[in-house]
Amino acid sequence: MEFKTLRNIESSFKQIRLFTFVFAVLCFGVVAVVVFKSYQFAKEQRQKIYVLDNGKSLMVALSQDMSINRPVEAREHVRRFHELFFTVAPDKNAIESNVKRAFNLADQSAFNYYKDLQEKGYYNRIISGNIQQRIEVDSVVANFNSYPYGVKTYARQFIIRASNLTIRNLVTDCFLVNSVRSDSNPQGFTIEKFNVIENRDVETVER
Repeated sequence: MEFKTLRNIESSFKQIRLFTFVFAVLCFGVVAVVVFKSYQFAKEQRQKIYVLDNGKSLMVALSQDMSINRPVEAREHVRRFHELFFTVAPDKNAIESNVKRAFNLADQSAFNYYKDLQEKGYYNRIISGNIQQRIEVDSVVANFNSYPYGVKTYARQFIIRASNLTIRNLVTDCFLVNSVRSDSNPQGFTIEKFNVIENRDVETVER
């Protein structure tokens, strides 16, 4: 009788050890799943953009992977720089306002090109001749396979005088480097080594 009791106790003890082991494995499994899901959730949250809605509430804006949006932002950055830099009105304050905004998107190379034009009397002739100048960017070709990103821009300049309209081909190249986003530089790029490759008249139309 005592032997049977001892066997029952030993059997019960084995069952308790088995249940304890299974319970411990289940606990570790639950912990592992929770940790994995928490990491996955945190990763997803980092890919979301939060926008302040009129200073009152936060709403989650739809966002895509930065690597997908970056080429689009790069082309827009270069396009905006050219529009600011090469759109010229016969007004000194307007010229200075535009180029200052353009300088926020580029490095010293853009300022050097501006100073070169200024020293040659280019802006003075624009003002004295009451000339309007605007630009249309045809295409922005960028190489995102290497960093900094090489960019070539093809555009047309329209120089509007009282007597005629002159159309010019404009081809420039530069490099793009990542920068800090701000109100004056929303795409977060900086143009480096800006250079005008071609800027020649292709057509003059009498008005």
